[in-house]
Amino acid sequence: MKTPFRFYSRTNQILIDGVTFAVSITLAFVIRFEGWPDRSDLRQLFLWLPILISARLVLHLTCGIYRQIWKFVSLSDVIQITKSITIVSAVLVAVRVFYPRHTLFSDLVRLPLGVIALEGLLSLAGSLTIRGVRRILYLRQRRIQDASGLPVKRVLLYGAGRAGIMLHKELETNRLYDVAGFIDDDPLKIGSVISNTRVVGSGEQLARLAEIYHVDEIIISMATASRLTLARTLAKCRRANVPAKIIPSLQEILTGQLQISQLRETRVEEVLGRESVEVLEFEQVAGSTYRNKRVLVTGAGGSIGSELTRQLLRLSPSKIAILDKDENSIYELEQDLRLRKSLPAIEPLIADVRDLDRLRSLFQRFQPQLVFHAAAHKHVPLMELHPCEAILNNVGGTKNVIDTAAEFGVERFVFISSDKAVNPVNVMGATKRIGELLVQASIKFRNTKFACVRFGNVLGSRGSVIPLFQKQIAEGGPVTVTHPDVVRYFMTIPEAVQLIVCAGTLARGGEIFVLDMGNPRNILELAREMILLSGLEPEKDIHTKIIGLRPGEKLHEEIVAPHEKIIPTHFDKLSFIEPVFINEDAFMNDIVALIQTARCNNAAQVVEILSNMDLGFRSQQTRAMAAAASN
Repeated sequence: MKTPFRFYSRTNQILIDGVTFAVSITLAFVIRFEGWPDRSDLRQLFLWLPILISARLVLHLTCGIYRQIWKFVSLSDVIQITKSITIVSAVLVAVRVFYPRHTLFSDLVRLPLGVIALEGLLSLAGSLTIRGVRRILYLRQRRIQDASGLPVKRVLLYGAGRAGIMLHKELETNRLYDVAGFIDDDPLKIGSVISNTRVVGSGEQLARLAEIYHVDEIIISMATASRLTLARTLAKCRRANVPAKIIPSLQEILTGQLQISQLRETRVEEVLGRESVEVLEFEQVAGSTYRNKRVLVTGAGGSIGSELTRQLLRLSPSKIAILDKDENSIYELEQDLRLRKSLPAIEPLIADVRDLDRLRSLFQRFQPQLVFHAAAHKHVPLMELHPCEAILNNVGGTKNVIDTAAEFGVERFVFISSDKAVNPVNVMGATKRIGELLVQASIKFRNTKFACVRFGNVLGSRGSVIPLFQKQIAEGGPVTVTHPDVVRYFMTIPEAVQLIVCAGTLARGGEIFVLDMGNPRNILELAREMILLSGLEPEKDIHTKIIGLRPGEKLHEEIVAPHEKIIPTHFDKLSFIEPVFINEDAFMNDIVALIQTARCNNAAQVVEILSNMDLGFRSQQTRAMAAAASN
């Protein structure tokens, strides 16, 4: 609730103090002379009135009085005001004592001691009374709940830059928040007043400041903060044991998706990954490709498939089919989607991509125009243990979907690949590389435009390292890391999905689209950073433990193979790799043999066929023998 008076701006403070000083010297004369002064004394009043007001205001400015926040006035502020008032009064006394009597203008210059004393006391009393009233009104405001019945939250804004100023202005009209001050790590800003609010300290003092100002919440008001800055800031909030929220990204603000005052909870994923890459004008760029089209997403129950479905809905397709063999995930996704308003028709489909006849039946019924194939087994160590299952699902299933899409004249087909397809050292990566080659071998179907999308690890997806680390930290550790030197590329789920959707608009003939993912992250550093973000000290409160590489894992992942040539697109940081020439007859013969061998559950023969397919894949046993020979 707003108070009746607004003592926020420095200009208003100066004007109010100026009026107070003018009233004080006038009353001092009236009291001293027991009525309105005569003509000679009135001349003295008019001479000293502007001089005294100017002197007091200048000294207040010099002493930093106008950096104070009136609603937070404290004893230290009272002391500063008293010093400023006393200094000017002492100068007036000195003028009275030392200015020679019976000289020119002495009657005007030498103020009576009674006037000096009364003016000083009245100026001090007036200044403190106005500030005291402001504080009383503020405390009264704090006790009043807003119209919705929710208590006002007292907050500190962490970040006194442009974003913080914008947020402060927005929150001035919000009844749910009361800004106690700014926090900023720039020492030059500490103590200053920005947007009528004081910068009360730095992040290192956060715990003490939160207690002093009785803060309910910290709002991180940094729209363009780097990952490391955001991580450190969030860690300070957690160490101070104060809940933290964050403003939307600069991209969300500039594109109008969100307003700066639409706060959200902080997520570990956003401060641990690479800098986010977003496609500007996403709907305008991709909308024409998907608007009023029938879209089918396989593997729709997974992390990528479900987010892909949600973002496709923004592009106004006429219908969207969500296909998965897990009926529970499809049910949950369907229920979530139906909570939204003005949605196109959603058709849940339960099917296994390994069943070709079932796929044909569904394609015949739904008649999709665009297909996104996300269904796959992705867990590397498990696929090393079950290579036949990996082949039947990732290779046989992908071939079935491609063949069915071509048979029914699908306009565009996008295959979801992985960075593990580059120089694959595990069965899962080899199956993804085969999927890419199957897509490139299908460009002969001129009616369908095929493409692949290749990216690294996705933060927050099923089986990703982030949920594992969170669980281990919650249980008190240790946090397990396979190798101290292992590094991985990371991206967020929305980034991955935007890449997939944009690739669908650019698909022409078997291209592999990749995103510039920046530098890979060291997983051990990632683990320690997550411990820090939990408000704990690595190796003190929570230990890390090296457990060794799991089956099929390698130290360094790659997005692009050395022989592959990157070609930029008109989307920022999105490039593609042209299809390579393959001997289609020999390749398809290998695929048939591979699937037949997998159906016979001959794991050793499957691995041998993969090793001979010129994929760059070598079995774990072969790699171990090569390593022993080199030693």
